[in-house]
Amino acid sequence: MNKPLRRIAIFCGLLILALLIRTNWLQYVQAEELATRKENRRVQIAQYATERGNIIVEGQPITGSEAVNGSDYKFKRKYLDGPLWAPVTGFASQAFGSTQLESLEDGILTGNDDRLFFDRTIGMFTGQKKQGGNVVTTLNAAAQKAAFTQLGNKKGAVAAIDPRTGAILALASTPSYDPSRFAGNSKDDEKAWVELKDSEDKNLVNRALRETYPPGSTFKVVTAAAALEHGVVTDINAPTDTTEPYLLPTTQTKLPNSHDMKCDKFSLSEALRVSCNTVFANMSDKVTRDKMVETAQKFGFNNEKIDTPVRAFASVYDKTMDRPGNALSGIGQYNTAATPLQMAMVAAAVANDGKLMKPYMVDQLTSPNLDVIEKHEPQEMSRPLSAANAQKVQQMMVNVVDNGTGKTARIPGVTVGGKTGTAQHGVGNKKNPYAWFISYAETDKGSPVAVAVVIEDSNADREDISGGGLAAPVAKAVMEAVLKSQG
Repeated sequence: MNKPLRRIAIFCGLLILALLIRTNWLQYVQAEELATRKENRRVQIAQYATERGNIIVEGQPITGSEAVNGSDYKFKRKYLDGPLWAPVTGFASQAFGSTQLESLEDGILTGNDDRLFFDRTIGMFTGQKKQGGNVVTTLNAAAQKAAFTQLGNKKGAVAAIDPRTGAILALASTPSYDPSRFAGNSKDDEKAWVELKDSEDKNLVNRALRETYPPGSTFKVVTAAAALEHGVVTDINAPTDTTEPYLLPTTQTKLPNSHDMKCDKFSLSEALRVSCNTVFANMSDKVTRDKMVETAQKFGFNNEKIDTPVRAFASVYDKTMDRPGNALSGIGQYNTAATPLQMAMVAAAVANDGKLMKPYMVDQLTSPNLDVIEKHEPQEMSRPLSAANAQKVQQMMVNVVDNGTGKTARIPGVTVGGKTGTAQHGVGNKKNPYAWFISYAETDKGSPVAVAVVIEDSNADREDISGGGLAAPVAKAVMEAVLKSQG
């Protein structure tokens, strides 16, 4: 073979070799990535080629599937009472993707999860069409309806937890949305999506998990726990050394109490009952920033991986602030920010004698024939305070409801502990404050529910906004719903 032909043969051989390598690389190495890319339309067509499995609450589906005509997609998602359950389900849309449980558990719901391989194989031999599995939640239908109804047309959120297990019982967010409105890919679906996406009310945001607020005076429960845990206070009824006026440390700035209340040397218990800013700012300073950070983190603050399985935004207690900042943070202001879920976790840890259970809202995953594929086992997350100190905080929170700012949360025949909060925000605190309430209910069978409520009510008069006035009645309704449903 002459030299030119040999070069051409070698070049062609290299091209063939490169083609074989590329083909094998695409077929074996990148196959999974390419097959699952959202840009791959075949993936979406396959996703909606069969009826999705359902998301279940107390044995009843809150989702379904609807046949579609004149489209590549055979089915689209539908939602039963969509606005009520949207903070739990998220959405699955042919045009706009999916979120929350619909996204995280997509493999189970579509039937494509590897754990459903046996079911798919059996179906091939029996001729049974492919089916998705089900996601069984921990939600309490009565509690969810109570939260949603009580929030009404107000902007706000509710998170309710079973302190004993961490099971999420309610997760409400208002204003909400109906995922069915944009589940397809028509012009009507697109119009509904654009309206929601651009809404000033942020309907698509799950405020219970993915919005943080200054927690205001509800954070005083954390400060009380820190003061007890770090030995700053041993007797909750003994006078403190808080003076009036109280100057923020290293400054000449006076910290006021609400309604010009005087809290000179008030005990920790009395200060929580009437919500003294001065006492708790003083306690936070005495605990010191680093130990306040330590306690706050045990309650869940600064944790970026609280997965329910939907990931909650991290609540924040500043690790680098100065002494005045720490004093203000001890009353839930300055840079302190929390999700409603986080503040429900605070109440739950206190109610559960200092043991914080990891929050979760999926009890189990099941196959189409209802065999259990995976079941969640409750997990301890941390111990923010000892049982003895938790019981002291319980006494103080019960006093708040029985004799203090939380009287509107009383439930006859039930022990209720709570804490109100009115959190200032905006430049110069000029915007209407947020109304907070955190609480738990206890019966002779233990504490089956802890609740956090936040209301950002821009329509109420500033003077009418308070945790006791706006948020506590919502928490009461949720607690009553749980107690009634559990007999």
